Amino acid sequence: MMNLNVTGRRLAAAGLAVLLSMALAACLVLPGKFTSTLDLRKDGRFSFTYSGEIFLLGLSKLAQMDSAANDKFEPSACNNEDDDMTERECTKDELAQQQSEWEESHKAAVEKKKKEAEEMRAMLGGIDPSDPKAAEELAARLRRQAGFNRVDYKGDGLYDVDFAVSGHLDYDFTFPTMERVQMTLPFVVLNRRNDATVRFDAPAFTAANNGGMNAMGAGMAAGDPGMQDIPNMPQLDGHLVLTTDGQILANNTDEGPQKDPAGQKLEWHVTPRSGAAPTALIKLGS
Repeated sequence: MMNLNVTGRRLAAAGLAVLLSMALAACLVLPGKFTSTLDLRKDGRFSFTYSGEIFLLGLSKLAQMDSAANDKFEPSACNNEDDDMTERECTKDELAQQQSEWEESHKAAVEKKKKEAEEMRAMLGGIDPSDPKAAEELAARLRRQAGFNRVDYKGDGLYDVDFAVSGHLDYDFTFPTMERVQMTLPFVVLNRRNDATVRFDAPAFTAANNGGMNAMGAGMAAGDPGMQDIPNMPQLDGHLVLTTDGQILANNTDEGPQKDPAGQKLEWHVTPRSGAAPTALIKLGS
């Protein structure tokens, strides 16, 4: 059943293209396995840590597969006019027509890939993702940034980092930020309000924004043998702890606030099965 195999590969390639366009538009940087802590004092002092994986899709093999997914013409089987289920040998004219259509679509795909590569370079602050030195160049940038105590590149777009920062929350705080890299989905955000409250959100620590990408890629790979070499994106698996001596006005933990030597504690364990992203509202002051 040659037509089914070819169709399957083309559908898988089309699915991969959709996956990549969604990912590059919204999920360039993703968390994997991690532990993270946030301590927020009612006088405004805070300390934040993140130890674990950061995944950059633009530097992974997955981001490069779309260009190679359909770079060779493979004719589809032809069927009898009176029986669409019965295959027959294609005529020369039919093969020529198929190849002409493929060449036209392939040319458009090459131009699209060239444009996407330029956009990716812009998103990565001028780093060419096809350059073998790109990953280490980005690692060097991160090591220059305050808070990044360790940055190790593990290959295929995956970094293992140790980050810690302390300060006074007179401003909004976002993690991670990467010099010259455009990001749309932060891992953690602290918003300081005029009424002395702080809203805490962790939008990337949820299945909808992280695990869903894994599920789509894994499903495509399982559905077609030709896509089995899609690399696994890191699985979302993290432990997040927030401690404070302020007043916890709202949160979405399963257990609610727990007593802690630091005051009160909120805990979240995030996995690809997690629903809502971690969130809390903390009142500062006396």
